This record gives sequence, structure tokens and C-alpha cells, in this order.
Amino acid sequence: MMAVAIDLLSWVLILVGGAFGIIGGIGLLRLPDFFSRIHAASVTDSMCAPCIIAGFMLQSGFTLVTVKLLFLIVFLFLTSPTASHALAKAALHSGLEPGKHYDGNTGKERQG
Repeated sequence: MMAVAIDLLSWVLILVGGAFGIIGGIGLLRLPDFFSRIHAASVTDSMCAPCIIAGFMLQSGFTLVTVKLLFLIVFLFLTSPTASHALAKAALHSGLEPGKHYDGNTGKERQG
């Protein structure tokens, strides 16, 4: 009975993580500017990967694999927000303004 509950919970976590991944991917494609896309990517990093990894941890039981996956979650929680912040700060420093639309080929502001 307990094994079925753990198996069910692990699959729920994996599916929730997959849903966050799909939503984040749609956000990367649909959102208008760089800063909105960075937000979508950071949400994907912060929610998608840990949910999927937690599901894998439940599937593997208490083994060395679980400990490695736990270290991976901690690493992601520390590095993902830092990387997103560094990208946003570099974009601001290079002159990109939030809410403006830029042409990817010329780098100049475009309408719409």
C-alpha cells in the first residue's frame, strides 16, 4: 500500500514538473521582451527541475542516487536565480530596457 502511494506521488511530481516545463517553454516563445523571457526561464529552472528530480528521488528509494539528486536540487536552487539575475543585470548594463521590443537582427528598437 505504501509503495503504491510513493509511486503515485512520484509520478504526480514528475507530471507537475513536466507541466511547469511546458508552461515555461510557452512563456519563452510567447513573451514579448528579454526580461519577461528571463522570468519564464527562471520559473522553469526553479520549479520544473526540482519537481522532476524529487519524483526521481521517490522512485529510487533511499540510495546513493537519492543523495546525488538531493545535491543536484540544492545546486539548482543556488545557481538558477543567480544566473538569471546575472543575465538580467548584464542586459540592463548593455542598454536593454524592460518593456521595449528589439529587432533580433539589427538590435534596434522596433514597434509593437
